[in-house]
Amino acid sequence: MAASTKPYLIRALHEWCSDNGHTPYIVVWVDGRTRVPKEFVKDNEIVLNIGYSATQGLKIDNEWLSFSARFGGVPREIAIPVGNVLSIFARETGEGMGFEVEPAEEAAPSGETESPRPEGESGPAGGARAHLRVVK
Repeated sequence: MAASTKPYLIRALHEWCSDNGHTPYIVVWVDGRTRVPKEFVKDNEIVLNIGYSATQGLKIDNEWLSFSARFGGVPREIAIPVGNVLSIFARETGEGMGFEVEPAEEAAPSGETESPRPEGESGPAGGARAHLRVVK
């Protein structure tokens, strides 16, 4: 089975944003495997700045996106399954790309245990985001 193109596209759009002086943001579907500050989650989604100036130790591999960042002055460790990234876009222009939530079976980073998706929980509600445009 071929590897997903999603992590490659996320890395490419992150690089494109950075090279063009834009701020890369991601929208993430939050479930039991996603380690983010829960107080900033709304409707099972969170929007995060993943620019180099906002993150420390940013790593986007084929299964996980992870970094450290400060939220309200408090340092936090963030870990997101790549399959949970709904979109990546430039804050300044809205240009970017949207994705579907992908089920994942890999283990959590750093040997953590994985929490299954709660019973009856489906993917994100709604359709495409009006503020996103495809990067050409």
